[in-house]
Amino acid sequence: MGTFVACNSKALLHSMPFFQKTLRLPPYSRGFHLVTRLIEREMPELKNIRTGLLHVFIQHTSASLCLNENADPTVRMDFESHFNRMVPENAPYYQHNDEGPDDMPAHLKAALLGSSVSVPITEGKLNVGIWQGIYLCEHRDHASSRSLVLTAYGE
Repeated sequence: MGTFVACNSKALLHSMPFFQKTLRLPPYSRGFHLVTRLIEREMPELKNIRTGLLHVFIQHTSASLCLNENADPTVRMDFESHFNRMVPENAPYYQHNDEGPDDMPAHLKAALLGSSVSVPITEGKLNVGIWQGIYLCEHRDHASSRSLVLTAYGE
């Protein structure tokens, strides 16, 4: 069990390095796509952090992020089929459909899954479970590129 040491949090934050960059992803097809390795490759500054946190934020309202099973590709297919049943297209009660039948469902799916994930950094590496990965959850049929803001900090 770790120990907690009280400290001046303002002084600690000023001495702690912060790294931030925007990662522009190419367009992905609709579905759930593992992006963990891409994030690690684009954020080499992680190696400079012994103990810290990586926050990943997506700057879009029709795609989302989540942390989940990274080994079996059928999990990704099951996610997609479940969310399509849970949030159907062409529902007669949707008023917002300016960009097609996947428009409002994409916003709802993004709201359910969320726009960010935070992952601990330990000894310069993302401290995810053996079967965990970061997913870009693309909810549009014809999406454009997506932007992720990566913020890493720690000591």
